[in-house]
Amino acid sequence: MARKEPPGRSRDGRRPARRGERGRRERSPSAEGATPSRRGRPAGGSQRGPRERGPQERDPRERGPRRDAPRGDAGREPQRPPGAPRAEIDVLAGRNAVREALRAGRRRVYRLAVAEGAREAGVLAEILEIAAARGVEVRRVPKADLDGLTDALVHQGVVAYAAPYPYVDLDDILARAEERGEPPFLLALDSVQDPQNVGSLLRTAEAVGVHGALVPERRAAGITPAVSRASAGAVEHLPVAEVTNLVRALEGLKERGVWVVGIEGVAEAQDYGAVDLSMPLVLVVGGEGPGMRRLVRETCDLLVRLPMRGEVTSLNVSVAGSVVLYRAWEARAGQET
Repeated sequence: MARKEPPGRSRDGRRPARRGERGRRERSPSAEGATPSRRGRPAGGSQRGPRERGPQERDPRERGPRRDAPRGDAGREPQRPPGAPRAEIDVLAGRNAVREALRAGRRRVYRLAVAEGAREAGVLAEILEIAAARGVEVRRVPKADLDGLTDALVHQGVVAYAAPYPYVDLDDILARAEERGEPPFLLALDSVQDPQNVGSLLRTAEAVGVHGALVPERRAAGITPAVSRASAGAVEHLPVAEVTNLVRALEGLKERGVWVVGIEGVAEAQDYGAVDLSMPLVLVVGGEGPGMRRLVRETCDLLVRLPMRGEVTSLNVSVAGSVVLYRAWEARAGQET
């Protein structure tokens, strides 16, 4: 499907220019002042034999809990609840994350562990009510046991043993937009590695009606229990596709009529308020510090930046991304009225 020009013009009356320069130094989102340079489009170990393992070592071919999954006391893995598969178990921590996993119903929750003496009111009461309705086992355990399971994650007196996060295909996200009769609205995270930033961005994305998100399979944070906790459980409702090659995925979206807009604080980027973001859209946010990778940046149709008035020259990636997500939502809402 051939893409149409965005439905609006920038404030100076010109259409947004397509990307066609090469070789910008990568900058964090919303930083200004880069020196322009010319760019062009891109042209298209030893092996060891098996060793004998000691009694405490596991066969690496055995799949266990995710590498970032919380572990129990003294580094022990949490015991598998009855009925849980041998493959992977996510230990979700925090009342909002647990409640939204139960509400969304997108992944199976095998068992809840609730701190003894926890006041069963508010969100916790809601969690227990949903668990009872769905036949999820609830065990009361000493608070110290929960502390050992969740490590740095604040559990708020409840954890859930759940199946791994259910990623979707990119086609499923586009089908979701079509079912709603809306132009596609997606978020792509390029090498965002801090779970707090990923969770915050996905929380905002879900809040403004994004149809789904894309995350690279490598060099980026996946949807871990820490991300679910940081998103206050919003990610349990938001479809996320894990793609092997983000550039290829973005190119595929362009072929289907979706505009790729990167958030990057470079000189050639346009003020985010001067661009109409109501068209079929995927917003791309770069990683902490270096921003988007070169090939991802060159795949974008255009770049936008946030103007800076104060002394600082950049914003946190989750803040910059959230501002532009809300701007895109406002533009789309204006088209509906």
